[in-house]
Amino acid sequence: MKFGLLFEAQRPFEGNEVDWNALYKETLDQCELADQVGFDNVWLVEHHFLTGFSGSPNQDAIFGALSRITKNIRIGYGVCVLPYHHPVRVAERVALVDQLTDGRVEFGTGRSNVYEQTGMGVDPRNTRALWEESIAMIPQIWQSDEFEWEGENWNVPKRRVLPKPFQKPHPAMYLACTQTDSFRVAASKGLGVLSSASYATSVLAEQVKIYREAVKTANPVGAFVNNFWGNNVHAFCGDDDQAAKELAADSMKAFFGPDKPYIAGRIGAYEELLEAWGGVPDLLQADFGRWLRQSDDAHKAQAEQSGLSLDAGPGAARAAIAQLDANTLADRAVIIAGNPESCAKAIMMYEDIDVDQVMMIVQTETIPHEKAMASIEKFGKEVFPLVREMEKARAGTAAN
Repeated sequence: MKFGLLFEAQRPFEGNEVDWNALYKETLDQCELADQVGFDNVWLVEHHFLTGFSGSPNQDAIFGALSRITKNIRIGYGVCVLPYHHPVRVAERVALVDQLTDGRVEFGTGRSNVYEQTGMGVDPRNTRALWEESIAMIPQIWQSDEFEWEGENWNVPKRRVLPKPFQKPHPAMYLACTQTDSFRVAASKGLGVLSSASYATSVLAEQVKIYREAVKTANPVGAFVNNFWGNNVHAFCGDDDQAAKELAADSMKAFFGPDKPYIAGRIGAYEELLEAWGGVPDLLQADFGRWLRQSDDAHKAQAEQSGLSLDAGPGAARAAIAQLDANTLADRAVIIAGNPESCAKAIMMYEDIDVDQVMMIVQTETIPHEKAMASIEKFGKEVFPLVREMEKARAGTAAN
């Protein structure tokens, strides 16, 4: 298992006021600490217009700073939104950061959301075509002495595009994914998955299997197949097991609030989220069992036997999520949280379903910098050694 930190670039704020200066210095401090305590990756997003939710419109500036203050940790675009940028400019920017970091760049890509797309003057209906063409061009740019292109969206006369990446033939490439269709697209093009949805591991397991099977027949857009699954997960480690779980659960619920970009404007968003998090637990069946999905025959029979109506009520899934307790979320590994032993146990649940990296979200609008720093240090110094011990014990058992 590999360990990553994912940054939306968030911090506690009041109203619409964010202390941008503190935010960026805190982000750099957390990344530097992650490098020192043994994290494998840091990933930064690209978002625009999302006051309070994300202060990361330009990863390159942060990455330039990280190239000087980190030594080992790999630095990931998580992700670069290709429809917003000319592919030549993307290839140049990523190659430059790869040179500055002596080949520590990971290149994640995506298409973002309608709110941001329209704000950037991009027609959402065109983003798939723009992404498809860009992802085909960029690895060719990196590998060509002279590059030229005539396409649907871009035309480039013969030019030498410089610099080339430090890594040969080029950095590993990824696609941000939220659903089965995008997992299949990533597999077909030989791209790694950066899963940007939260799941219970029992639910996620099937999606990972779909990807692993599909990637066997990949036609890679780059020079190689990147068979990789990284999964976002909210995380917090502390000495007080219950308090750490509560903090992580509250952080994740705020992250998926009704005004947030992963939720706002999406019909059935909370129903999908509840399903991804493992459904209504037994302790909430009496209150919310009536809103279980009608297509699930087993749940339907269970509800009918209990005398519950199957008529959906407005806000029911959102209300059920609000009442999902921290222990249930931790037991399902929807969050990686608690004391070091609890966190290590949750990480192993991801390893059990063949996830390559847990991309932990620790810095959020509800978690102050000091607590985020303490959690990052505890993961590195206490959780990761426990995971390695568990992996070693498991390998020994398998050998016997």
